[in-house]
Amino acid sequence: MPGDVEDRIPILKLGNALLVTIQVDMHDRLALALEDDLTNRIVQTSAKGVLIDISALEIVDSFIGRTLANIAQIARVLDAETVVVGMRPAVAITLVELGLSLPGVRTALNAERGMALIRTHRGDDELDSEADGDPA
Repeated sequence: MPGDVEDRIPILKLGNALLVTIQVDMHDRLALALEDDLTNRIVQTSAKGVLIDISALEIVDSFIGRTLANIAQIARVLDAETVVVGMRPAVAITLVELGLSLPGVRTALNAERGMALIRTHRGDDELDSEADGDPA
C-alpha cells in the first residue's frame, strides 16, 4: 500500500538538536506519530532544540497547526526549544486565517537561521559552564 512508506517521518540528530524535514503532505495519523516519535527522541537524546522544516508543505490545516503547537509545548517542558523553518506564505496566511497563533513555536526563514535561534536559546547554559570553568 502506498501509504505504508509514510508511516513515520525521519528524525535526525544534529549536535544537541533534532532535525525533522517533512517531505510529504501530513495527515492526522502521521502528525500524531511524529509528535510521539519526537517526544521520545527528545528524552532519549536530551536534545536542547528541535528544528522542523515544513518547506515542502503546501497546506497546513488546523489539526496540523495544533500538532506543531503541541510539539513545541511538549518540547519546552522537556527543556528543548522548537523552531519551525521554511513556512510558505500561503501556509502562514492559512494559519492566521484559522486563528492559530502557534504558541511556543518560534519561526525562521531557513534552517541556518533556525539553528542560530536554537543556539541562542542554549547560550545561557553554555555561558554558565564556561564561567564555572567546567565543561559540564
